[in-house]
Amino acid sequence: MNDLLPAESPCWQFFEAKVRSLMARYGFAEIRTPIVEQTALFARSIGEVTDIVEKEMYTFDDRNGDSLTLRPEGTASCVRAAMQHGLLHNQTQRLWYQGPMFRHERPQKGRYRQFHQVGVETYGFDGPDIDAEVILLSARLWQELGLAEHVTLELNSLGSSEARAAYRDTLVAYFEQHAEVLDDDAKRRLTTNPLRILDSKNPAMAEVIAGAPQLIDHLDDASREHFARLQALLDAAGIHYVINPWLVRGLDYYSRTVFEWTTEALGSQGTVCAGGRYDGLVEQLGGKPTPAVGFAMGIERLILLLETLDLIPAEARFGAEVYLLPLDDSATPQALALAEQLRDALPELSLTLHCGGGSFKSRMKKADKSGAALALLLGEDECADQAATLKFLRDDREQQRLPQHELADALAALLGHARHTR
Repeated sequence: MNDLLPAESPCWQFFEAKVRSLMARYGFAEIRTPIVEQTALFARSIGEVTDIVEKEMYTFDDRNGDSLTLRPEGTASCVRAAMQHGLLHNQTQRLWYQGPMFRHERPQKGRYRQFHQVGVETYGFDGPDIDAEVILLSARLWQELGLAEHVTLELNSLGSSEARAAYRDTLVAYFEQHAEVLDDDAKRRLTTNPLRILDSKNPAMAEVIAGAPQLIDHLDDASREHFARLQALLDAAGIHYVINPWLVRGLDYYSRTVFEWTTEALGSQGTVCAGGRYDGLVEQLGGKPTPAVGFAMGIERLILLLETLDLIPAEARFGAEVYLLPLDDSATPQALALAEQLRDALPELSLTLHCGGGSFKSRMKKADKSGAALALLLGEDECADQAATLKFLRDDREQQRLPQHELADALAALLGHARHTR
């Protein structure tokens, strides 16, 4: 688990602001669930024989002897909340969330034991149009972040639970014929979750996996039609995708559509967003049958991708736009008042007021270190004239002396902020 330090926070705030704006524009409402749930919720939804439940969950007994777990993912909690509060009965829902998740797995670059996800979950829509809509939402996010040329959409269909059960028998029979090639993990999964063998990254098994029967060839008719209609919708929207017959996802509750957005810019950590349809999960958790589809993306990995590709704009790397600098302590009272006047006039302005005294040289060093584009200097002369000196910290431009009552308009023009009028 790691700390998020002040120098990193602006990048996260930049990403989170993009997400929040996008969700509102697509008509998604935010839901916030607890980070601790009953352990049974995740065991029932994710699957007893998945790696998450078997190896990765942070589980403990509370003082009442109840088994609780720090949430390893967001979908099960979202379904539980929607069922508990009556959001599913004869309704459709478009929900989104963000927050910390917890898995005890091997830490690596861009992956921690406490990590953060953004996710969307939709309920009550059974057609492929909502599958296309959530994919289009994610595609627009990549476009607005500058990532569209660096990610690839991979698609597959897992079919119905009945078709998948029949395919599972076919798959087990195939792998049993090649048992000598399977590693210990694959042999264990052969009797518990054989579809996950297709996910193996063991190069010694690559050839036998490549020759395995493909689930897409064993789909039921309804799932095959659903998948064909989804592809037609994505084609009409101009979304490029690749059919990946080995894409199975790691959680037991998926059915029909599954998808991942992958990138080659982060080496082995290729998946930046993944999701699909989970029509059986609500019923599995005790509710009425409810179609559902969603996705989740890891924020740490996306921030890493943006940094790797140098796609975080300069203004998102620094907190302050303006550094207001009284040149001596006698100017501090007027500086405090001027700072509040500018914040009133320009509500979106990020302004840091110098505090703590110091020599002129040390004050200017702090102004430069703040990352601000502009400094406002208030000395004895400026205070006497009700003026301020505007100094450009990042551009080679001559400084300007302006009356204080003109500063808001000048800063609005320079920084692109709307002038606030009451």
